[in-house]
Amino acid sequence: MSSVPLHLRAQGTVARALLKLPRSVLVRLSGGERIARDGCVLDEQLQFMLVAAERLGRGTADFNASIHERRAAMDVDAIIFAPSSPDLESVRDERVNEHVAVRVYRPHGLTRSAPALVFLHGGGFVLGSLASHDPVCRGLAHEARCVVIAVDYRLAPEHRFPASADDATAAFRWVIAHAARLGVDIARVAVGGDSAGGNLAAVVALDTRADDHPPCLQALLYPVVDQTQSFPSLKLMESGFLLDLATINWFRAQYTPDAADWEHPRASPWFADAKGLAAAHVQTAGFDPLRDEGEAYALKLRAAGVAVTSKRYPSMVHGYISITGSIVGAREPWGDLVAALRTAFG
Repeated sequence: MSSVPLHLRAQGTVARALLKLPRSVLVRLSGGERIARDGCVLDEQLQFMLVAAERLGRGTADFNASIHERRAAMDVDAIIFAPSSPDLESVRDERVNEHVAVRVYRPHGLTRSAPALVFLHGGGFVLGSLASHDPVCRGLAHEARCVVIAVDYRLAPEHRFPASADDATAAFRWVIAHAARLGVDIARVAVGGDSAGGNLAAVVALDTRADDHPPCLQALLYPVVDQTQSFPSLKLMESGFLLDLATINWFRAQYTPDAADWEHPRASPWFADAKGLAAAHVQTAGFDPLRDEGEAYALKLRAAGVAVTSKRYPSMVHGYISITGSIVGAREPWGDLVAALRTAFG
């Protein structure tokens, strides 16, 4: 928390304390009635958090802010409600190539031929960093008992499609090529990510399906898989639930400004041939504009013969993986992710 500005640290401390109040009190403080939409009822802690953020002027994206300011804000926001960071054996940074860096997390007690997760952070292909998802990666390494390799891929608009996709696949193949040095079992390397990172994880699975060592699992957390925006939840959950349609449109304009790219399978895995892909674990949130496309992709994978576990968490919003330190309801999908990884690793 030392990198978080003092006033935001204070806000976070107060918010975390208030979130421990009885749920009935949280509902009264945030309007008096539970928020429901499309058959989903919003988690009481999340309802309070979203209303409080709106009252503090932090409930919507600031499109007047610079890219640098928005990136810095995400790094801070992702830390405030993050899971606790366990002690690990080692955390070190390495380079894949001139474009891509990675951070390698190794928990205590692993053998020298350990399972691994190549993790790709969210942020709309524009925001997010090794810092924003550092607590998530530390927690997954500790609880899933694996090496986590977080990928610092190139971001838009400085580097537009397919730069992020190219970097994600390059990083996965680098891990396979350096498995012995990294102390990783080449047959037990998963790929995963949240939001835009879920998109990139799906792309890695597509790009590497014919490789000698494809992923043993693709873990897709509330992924964006359709840049054509064809699914109804984008309108049903258009605003008010952390990620909104205006922000999604802004992200798309940075990463894939050319509409001719929107149906390319490496931009929108929804349009890919899904046969022969790695097993998948897909999670979606009830109050997420991206909910329906993630669920449709899980169904498409299953129809193509891919082994799939999938689940909707109806009371959650987009981005729940980063708020498990404060939102009790977010711990269920976290636990399910850990269990899916452990199962894939055998």
